[in-house]
Amino acid sequence: MLKAVLFDYGGTLDSDGIPWLDRFYPIYQGAGLRASWEDFRTAFYDSDDRLPERFRLDGLDLERTVQRQVGCVAQRLAPGRADLPQAVVRRFVDSSREQLRRNRPLLERLRRRFLLGIVSNFYGNLEAILEAEGWLELFGVVADSARVGCAKPDREIFAYAARKLGTPLEETLMVGDSLERDMRGAEAVGMPHAWLAGGRAHARPCCPGTPMLRTLLDLEAALPP
Repeated sequence: MLKAVLFDYGGTLDSDGIPWLDRFYPIYQGAGLRASWEDFRTAFYDSDDRLPERFRLDGLDLERTVQRQVGCVAQRLAPGRADLPQAVVRRFVDSSREQLRRNRPLLERLRRRFLLGIVSNFYGNLEAILEAEGWLELFGVVADSARVGCAKPDREIFAYAARKLGTPLEETLMVGDSLERDMRGAEAVGMPHAWLAGGRAHARPCCPGTPMLRTLLDLEAALPP
């Protein structure tokens, strides 16, 4: 019997299966950045991986967190474009909040039936972001990799979240957009899982019996009655 549902955050709750890297690139392009995909990818991961080293992130909300991430990318790829960071931040944050607003009724319905939690590879301030957005109350656990000390697909981060909820791994569903981090990680610890594949062309279920979702709103129909 399913007792709990765990969600990834970035790419799952704030978009329909599109990770931050892939969401950001067209936003930068729309703001006039001229950089190849490879150059952008390198700059994005340099910013993303080192953000907690460069800044004190404790207590920062979504917008201020994204400002720092974008600022590092823009400084590397477009140092003369003072207008670029704010244009990118505004569009990214607005689209994230629009998706969160859309998904909230789903989470509220699920909370009546299941314990809910988040398992995310994040910077250490995910709880602060959720609290600022009015979402923290929905979750019994927020397993932020920078806080837990391990990252998906490490089995311990999934086990940590299930322990906090007090549910067996085999009765705890993981929902995420990453095949390698979310699906393979959950599979390795014996957790049921649902893949938010979004609009990926030619996507196939990651393993037999695993639901494949085009949008997070498909999740409700994929759950047991």
